[in-house]
Amino acid sequence: MSDSHLLETKQPWDVFNSLCPTRAVLDRIADKWSVLIVQRLSGGTLRFAQIRREVDGISQKVLTNTLRGLERDGIVTRRIYASVPPRVEYSLTDLGKSLVGLVADICSWAENNIEQVLAARVRYDRKPPEDSTPNWTSPSH
Repeated sequence: MSDSHLLETKQPWDVFNSLCPTRAVLDRIADKWSVLIVQRLSGGTLRFAQIRREVDGISQKVLTNTLRGLERDGIVTRRIYASVPPRVEYSLTDLGKSLVGLVADICSWAENNIEQVLAARVRYDRKPPEDSTPNWTSPSH
């Protein structure tokens, strides 16, 4: 049986609904490792070892799992070459390429604003602890 009938019906997707499958997509594309891998693959096809070298700090297990998830979601394609040892290359699909601009903007934003974020953290960490009970009373006028 074909799943084409699923594509014919336009769903009212809602990322704010906890049952909506778009939440799983957000989990995938908002993950730091996914962002960094997509950013690296935006420059072209790479082998597993190249990705691992270029994404500093990622473990082999995390890289493997992230690439599998990205492949499952149609963002990355994997091509295996019959050689000894086997050569495996990863590339962005058209869907993955549609993320490149967003991912580049996120990476640029992080690099351009890190000083402000670090300063905000210092200010926050210096504040005395507050009562965790929210103050729901409105100010008097």
